[in-house]
Amino acid sequence: MITIIDSLTLEHTVFGHLFHQIESLLPQLTTPQEAQLLGRLVEGILASHGDREENLAYAALDQFLANQNELDCLYQDHEEIDGRLERLRSAATLPEARKLLKEALHASRQHFKREELLIFPKLGTAFDEETLSELSEAWKKWDAVPLKPRSPARPTGAIPKSAPVARTEQRTQP
Repeated sequence: MITIIDSLTLEHTVFGHLFHQIESLLPQLTTPQEAQLLGRLVEGILASHGDREENLAYAALDQFLANQNELDCLYQDHEEIDGRLERLRSAATLPEARKLLKEALHASRQHFKREELLIFPKLGTAFDEETLSELSEAWKKWDAVPLKPRSPARPTGAIPKSAPVARTEQRTQP
């Protein structure tokens, strides 16, 4: 059974390979527009990933955790990465564009590590395997929905009706 944790981890791995390929192209770029084009590619895949992440995994975990501030740093990561990619769109020089793109890729990698170390174990503790699998199915169906720009505000109650919510009893955390 594939869980939301498996889906997120697989996507992080694919993004890591893509980021490596983009970084290998950076020395060959000759204009800021080329870096901006690569930035738009990164921005597009991260927007889809971030929307699903915030509206499925984070929102479900927010509902389960007593202290919802535990996910604040991850929402801030998304805003920081988005901000760098937005500044990249108007970069005037190639060095500035390269720097912003490299910083966005680095910040994304750090964010993925933080999720894998801090959040994914909490998802595994908060939900049973069946619920995690149902969240993964909702994750897959998300791509069928047209993308809207991510709201800068933290989502509330944004879990699709088809997505399950946390179990009512809370497992004891190690």
